[in-house]
Amino acid sequence: MDPALLVQHGSTLLTIALVIGFLMAFGIGANDVANTMATSVGTNAITVKKALVIAAIFEFAGAYLAGGEVTNTIKDNIIDTGAYKGMEIKLALGMISALFASGAWLIIASVFGWPVSTTHTIIGSLIGFALVTTDASAVHWSVIAGIFGSWIVTPAISGLIAYLLFVAIQRTIFIRFHPFAKAKSMAPYFIALTFFILSIVTMQNGLKHVGIIISNAESLVLSLVIALISAVAGAVYLRYKKFPSKKERKTRYENVERVFTILLIITACAMAFAHGSNDVANAVGPLAAVAEIVRSGEDGALESAWLLSLGAVGIVIGLATLGYQVMKTIGTNITHLTPSRGFAAQLATATTVVIASGTGLPISTTQTMVGAVMGVGLARGISAINLSVVRKILVSWVVTLPAGAVFAILFYFIMAQIFC
Repeated sequence: MDPALLVQHGSTLLTIALVIGFLMAFGIGANDVANTMATSVGTNAITVKKALVIAAIFEFAGAYLAGGEVTNTIKDNIIDTGAYKGMEIKLALGMISALFASGAWLIIASVFGWPVSTTHTIIGSLIGFALVTTDASAVHWSVIAGIFGSWIVTPAISGLIAYLLFVAIQRTIFIRFHPFAKAKSMAPYFIALTFFILSIVTMQNGLKHVGIIISNAESLVLSLVIALISAVAGAVYLRYKKFPSKKERKTRYENVERVFTILLIITACAMAFAHGSNDVANAVGPLAAVAEIVRSGEDGALESAWLLSLGAVGIVIGLATLGYQVMKTIGTNITHLTPSRGFAAQLATATTVVIASGTGLPISTTQTMVGAVMGVGLARGISAINLSVVRKILVSWVVTLPAGAVFAILFYFIMAQIFC
């Protein structure tokens, strides 16, 4: 393929990539970010409007402050880009096709309320265009095998952790004679655990994007310090926080849930930041790859900050317009959630992310959250789970990889007809 084609169509391809990159970010907001906010909205801890504000602030902050080096993306782990030496325009068209396929599938899934994996969607798309432009040897199939395993392992781990967390909450708080007083006394410990887990997530997965490498020992010590400070701050806040003072048993339990509402909001903010620092960068990764290919090493291409900003803005708009469908599926349709149950699911998700990052297990935040919500539901018995909704979710997970591949192949052939 003539390299002159890349020079001739470079600006046009970059413009198309920008538009489609925004589409991809929109799809991530509608699906991936929506599932992160689902438990908070589904438990009425926050309104949809407040979820949008949290996402706008913390997703953008995570992407902009800790999501740099977007060219170091998933593309290098799934396909061998070296196979495209001398065929750079094929790689550029393929990356654009992968972006389009991923964005299209995420939007379709969001319309139907299916919580699917952004990572797995882009992986399926990359595999699709690689198979029709080179051959199967260009695909790193060992990574794909790990993904298939994660469909079972990830939800199982998060579900088990959520189950154990909620059972612990029930036994230490809800069945006690003075549940509200017990909740206030236990809350600082839960706050400490929350900040400890989320601090490790951010330090191990987020700060590396800005070149800050923290050893496991250092992240452990810093996380413990942050956890201690947050526990003290939480204890002081709860001491002076005013709650309804009626003595009825119902009011006491309502106050317990109000305590967990505070914890749930804290977790939602931190998870949004962690998500922004990781997945937003991956969302614009193929876009950055196209920019890198087009400029061929020359200066003056789009800066990473602009790419991250584009991704963050697209995510917020996607959450605002279509996110309610996925939030409804996870937050209300799988099982009935309260703030205490939602907190257990949210913390279990964060904990699973830490475990996965330490073991190298390929992970999907969406699947982790769904598994955690199911685990909380199982703590009340299998009848508490809407199995028909779960079946639909499982089918959407299996369909995601081939759907991404098919969309990518179709769009690649269209693009190839136009530019080649």
